[in-house]
Amino acid sequence: MADRFYELTVAGCTRSLPILNVTDKLAIAGFIMLGDPDLTLACAKELAKKVPANTDIILTAETKGIPLAADLARELSMPRYIVARKSVKAYMENAIWVEDISITTKGVQNLCLDGVDVDRIKGKNVLLLDDVISTGGSMKALRELTEKAGGNVVGEACVLAEGDASKRNDIIFLEPLPLFEAQN
Repeated sequence: MADRFYELTVAGCTRSLPILNVTDKLAIAGFIMLGDPDLTLACAKELAKKVPANTDIILTAETKGIPLAADLARELSMPRYIVARKSVKAYMENAIWVEDISITTKGVQNLCLDGVDVDRIKGKNVLLLDDVISTGGSMKALRELTEKAGGNVVGEACVLAEGDASKRNDIIFLEPLPLFEAQN
C-alpha cells in the first residue's frame, strides 16, 4: 500500500494518486481512469478541443485507453473507435501485430488488430490515444500498427504526459505528470 501521494488536477477533476515504485530507482504516480467515469468524461471533453480536425478514427490500446476512447469518440460524434488488442483472438481473421514495451507493462507484449479493423484504418487519418504517455513505447507500437494497416497518424493524444514526455511538442496532452525517486 502506498504511503506517498501526488495530488493531480486535470480537466477540473482532482485526484490523489498513489506513488508506487516500478523499479528500485523509479516511482510513478498511479493514474487509473478505469472505473472513474466523471474523470474520463471530463478529460474526453477537454481532449476533444485539441484533436486535429482531419481525424477520421481513434485507435487506442487495450485496456486503460478504452473508456477514454469511447467518451472521446462520442464527443467528436464518431460512430466507432478501434482497440488494439493484447493478443490475437480466435475470432480474428488476417490479424496484424507489433511488439509493445512500456514502463507499466512487465516484459514485451503484442498489440494486434483484426483484419476488419485493418480495413477500417486503411487510408484513414488516425488519432492515437492513451491515458498516459511516458517513454512513448505504446505510442510507437500503435504508430507501427497504424502504418502497417495503411493508415496515416495525424496525432498522438493522452491525458497526462509523464516525465520528459511533458517537454515534447509533438503530442497532445492535458497535464504533465512528474516521475519520482523510488523509496524503500
